[in-house]
Amino acid sequence: MRVLLKEILDCSPDAAWRALRSPAVFREVSSPVVSVESLEMDGFPTIWEPGEHPVSLTALGLVPMGDQVIRLTMATTRKDGVRILRDTGRGVSGPLASVTLWDHRMAVSPDPAGTGKTLFRDQLIFRTGALTLASWPVFWALWQWRLHQLKRLAPNWSLNLGVDESGASS
Repeated sequence: MRVLLKEILDCSPDAAWRALRSPAVFREVSSPVVSVESLEMDGFPTIWEPGEHPVSLTALGLVPMGDQVIRLTMATTRKDGVRILRDTGRGVSGPLASVTLWDHRMAVSPDPAGTGKTLFRDQLIFRTGALTLASWPVFWALWQWRLHQLKRLAPNWSLNLGVDESGASS
């Protein structure tokens, strides 16, 4: 099944890209519907790097959903200016283990209208075996909530001075 969203965010593409790579923003846009805790030894990094990041999720702060591995890759060299953050992770315990396919891509690019804002596209392709059809409304609703939160937060995002697009200090 697929959930596909598209929206103009009121921030620059650079600010949106930095926000998408922020575990703090990930937690904020998921909250309070889903609470996320890092299972990495040192907790969440400041900025997501490519690789695997284990987390534990709880629904509404009360119902354990299980553990998940977020597996990130990033595409930043496209000639059209599109930058893509992709998660092909997997659930490892609890209800999350029923997810047999997880392909989540978030893309940012300049607004084609030339406003200086960001064209944001978010696509989730998932399977949960025999429960796939029944799971779709849950994921759809969660993605609507996340988009609402992204739109609410985007005007306040700004790039940290001294940090380039790769996240390295200058």
